[in-house]
Amino acid sequence: MRGMNSDSVDLIYLDPPFNSKANYAAPIGSEAAGAEFKDTWTLQDVDISWLDLIEAKHPRLNKVIHAAMSKSDKSYLIYLAVRLLEMHRLFKPTLSIYLHCDPTMSQYLKLLLDAIFGRKNFRNEIVWCFSRPSAPNQRHLSRVHDIILSSISSTWTFNANSIRQECASSSKSREGYSGNASKIVDGTVQLDKGGKFSESGTYIRVHKGNSKKATTPLRNLSHCCVVKATFNEEDVVFDPFCGCATTLVAADRLQRKWTEIDVSNVAVSLVEDRITANQGLFQEIQSRTDVPQRTDVGVLLMYNSPNNTRA
Repeated sequence: MRGMNSDSVDLIYLDPPFNSKANYAAPIGSEAAGAEFKDTWTLQDVDISWLDLIEAKHPRLNKVIHAAMSKSDKSYLIYLAVRLLEMHRLFKPTLSIYLHCDPTMSQYLKLLLDAIFGRKNFRNEIVWCFSRPSAPNQRHLSRVHDIILSSISSTWTFNANSIRQECASSSKSREGYSGNASKIVDGTVQLDKGGKFSESGTYIRVHKGNSKKATTPLRNLSHCCVVKATFNEEDVVFDPFCGCATTLVAADRLQRKWTEIDVSNVAVSLVEDRITANQGLFQEIQSRTDVPQRTDVGVLLMYNSPNNTRA
């Protein structure tokens, strides 16, 4: 990210590690087989220059990090804080950022966003619900949701009509009803012809973690207030934790420009495979693995979709 131009990104969607205190490897036979990442954190994982930067120049951010309950949590927050600072530098005035996490650290990550992007710019907490079988002798309610935290810049883009959904039959049956309702025109209920406005809670079916199809559903990105709603055709979407390429495939299907980063070379192959399968062509992608002075920063992927001829 430090090699990217300032004011160059219109939408950021990131799905970073969750501080789950476990390490992961994609199952053999899955699309991402061979990919792995570590989600355990110690102070030895932290570059001391990161902490020096935060302590010297970002006192509010420093307070959030030092409020962490353990050294592991503190290390994780330092790791994400320096990256969120770089994302803030990339902001255009029209930018929105969506940070995908789970309840493990969501409260701390909300504070990081407030400290970096401004509390007044926090817009939403989208709840992505799913289902899974309960465990034998379970003694708590099932943990079946992730969180997507959203902040914006000064003149953010939001195309509300692009994400309207068809109204339920029960709502349609109320149209023309004369009574107390939130949307009444001339004394009767009137439904928007474009459909119902999307909500901040949504249910999406997911596959089991050991499934060969264990990737984030595309409609989570293309329909849930992200790709369609928050940037226009000439804008650029950026995902600094590319993973299985879900963000960029959703962006590419909508003919948006995208830039992605991932630490794993397996992700590069997966990007190529998924984009090729999506559109049948793969002409404009550029990959960089020659980032100077650092060998652990991963691969920068860039793609300009409007210049590509669609199949």
